[in-house]
Amino acid sequence: MFKRFASLISLCLGLVTAAAAVEVNTSTAQELTQVKGIGEAIAERIVVERSNQPYRDWNDFIKRVRGVGEKQAERLSDNGLTVDGAKYKSSAASPEAATTP
Repeated sequence: MFKRFASLISLCLGLVTAAAAVEVNTSTAQELTQVKGIGEAIAERIVVERSNQPYRDWNDFIKRVRGVGEKQAERLSDNGLTVDGAKYKSSAASPEAATTP
């Protein structure tokens, strides 16, 4: 019984998390401000820069949006922001970065 309840809770939390995702390439400035860490100024910068060309990935996003670095990108991703449907993966967390001399 408890396992079923835990599975149901996990499923519900997964649905809430999926619903909370905000895609940087399709969201309005107002929708972007719903992500903790994005104020009106950054949201406007994101939309203006995106009008030139959609963001290809997180690295492209970080390079093109003034005020967003790797740490901020990680926080924004944790708060639901996605770039081309992907969450941010820091280069420090990758196995290649740990093994490269």
